Amino acid sequence: MTESSPSLSAEQDRSAVLALALLRGAVAAGLGLGSVTVLVLALWISAPASDSSPGGALHAAAGLWLLAHGAELTRAHTLSGIPAPVGIVPLLLAVVPVWLVHRAARDVLVPDEGRPAPSARGAFGMVVGGYLLVGAVAAYYVRGGSLSVQLPSLLFPSVVVVAGAAAAGVWTASGRPIGPPPSWAPVSLHEALARRRFRERAGTVWRAAAAGVAVLLGGGALLVAVALVWHAHPAQRSFVQLSGDWSGRVAVLLLALVLVPNAAVWGAAYGLGPGFALGTASTVTPLAFSGHPAMPGFPLLAAVPAEGPGTVLNWSAGAVPVAAGVTIAWFTVRRAAPPDAARGDAWGPWGTALVAALAAVGCGAGTAVLAAAAGGPLGTRALAEFGPVWWLTGAAALVWTALVGVPGALLLRAWRLRRRDGEGEGRRTAEGEEAAYVAGGLGVAAPRKTAVPEPSSEDASRGPGGGGRRWWRRSGNRDEDGDGGTDAGDEAAGPVPGDEPAPRRTAAAASLAAGAAPGPVPPAAHPPAQGEDGGVAPYDFLPTSPWHERTVRPEEAGPSGSA
Repeated sequence: MTESSPSLSAEQDRSAVLALALLRGAVAAGLGLGSVTVLVLALWISAPASDSSPGGALHAAAGLWLLAHGAELTRAHTLSGIPAPVGIVPLLLAVVPVWLVHRAARDVLVPDEGRPAPSARGAFGMVVGGYLLVGAVAAYYVRGGSLSVQLPSLLFPSVVVVAGAAAAGVWTASGRPIGPPPSWAPVSLHEALARRRFRERAGTVWRAAAAGVAVLLGGGALLVAVALVWHAHPAQRSFVQLSGDWSGRVAVLLLALVLVPNAAVWGAAYGLGPGFALGTASTVTPLAFSGHPAMPGFPLLAAVPAEGPGTVLNWSAGAVPVAAGVTIAWFTVRRAAPPDAARGDAWGPWGTALVAALAAVGCGAGTAVLAAAAGGPLGTRALAEFGPVWWLTGAAALVWTALVGVPGALLLRAWRLRRRDGEGEGRRTAEGEEAAYVAGGLGVAAPRKTAVPEPSSEDASRGPGGGGRRWWRRSGNRDEDGDGGTDAGDEAAGPVPGDEPAPRRTAAAASLAAGAAPGPVPPAAHPPAQGEDGGVAPYDFLPTSPWHERTVRPEEAGPSGSA
């Protein structure tokens, strides 16, 4: 049957591969939902006096899983009786579903043995479809419970988060290509992506922006850690007051752990200047803690500075964005002026400044996205705003990193190129001093690069006794650039008998004439042999370069007396 209908078999294989991709997406969603459910059920079982049923625990688990995707929940049971929104996404909990859908989309494009791999578009659509199918079932399940989901938030940002993670997985499985752009894109974009320099600079922008965001998050986490140590007693008191039994304290500890990345983003926003809001009537910045905060009791919130104007310690948080700008400058100059590259291979100042500026734009955009995810409402009225304002935080990150990163990149580039020029000048000076020392010991002038005239046919036809320039005189004493002979070589060879008077007395000969004790003389410094007429025989000063040693062999030297 297979041999008689190969087209039908191919269609069946293609359908089976797409069905497998759909199943992988559903399994990824099920794994994330199952892990959150197991954790919630374990805490519910360990609680000595729980006021909810197993159904309530399952509703809470499904709601937390949807919250990890960016969906906004609504608490039905509140003290005021008015439903309150919950929009703060635990960023550490959001890593699990994002990683699962990314891995599912990546593994689908790895072909199994004897089965073709689906297309990139087919894999993306099937994985996203399977994942969203499970998400729709979970959203339908939680409706009417203690934690219900708001339908608009399921489309944005939940669907966008899933689609972005799946697209990143497909791109990773395809080898992370840059281009080609779609057919409807302008021709200038196609031409730009075809250039190697454009791709290199685009990669530098991406790496520098990611490094800047990472430094901001690390600096924010450091600020939070220092503040927690500084306010250790209030944080401990808040942790103890929230629950009296060990199961409740474990739950509080786990909630604090999944909110640590959120606290790092809040710390970065504090260091950038805009700070964060503790309700609609209070703002915390390095300059001042003003207003009337609506702050619930929680260990991480105990690290908030004291109310009133800021001090020098509060102002020192500005070192965080400065470090991010320096990081962007460093990552830019690493590619703009590498240590092992020549000066001509370095980028120009305008290109370096443009890459650093674009990296600052990317850092600001990434910081704004994280600030939007790290904050949100925790209730109505006073708690309607809680956390950093995303557009202010992103704009501050852009301004800080641009003001520090662009001039820093230009200064680092100039310093690297100047140091490289200094090293090259020192190396050339040392080589020149060494050549002058050797030439002085032989009693000849320091070598200089001069143009050597080519011998005429009349000079080349002269015999050994003639005054013409011989082939070994033209080939000796070659400089580093591969030029011809030098004045030093002509002077060392001496005048040809009959053309010039007797040579000068060398330094070695002068010292011997003065009665100085002769020391060991290197082979290259032996006094030249005298000819019949008192001149210097030119063949006694044959050059010793590797080229000459190769060409003076009998089989390669050529006929005597020819040029």
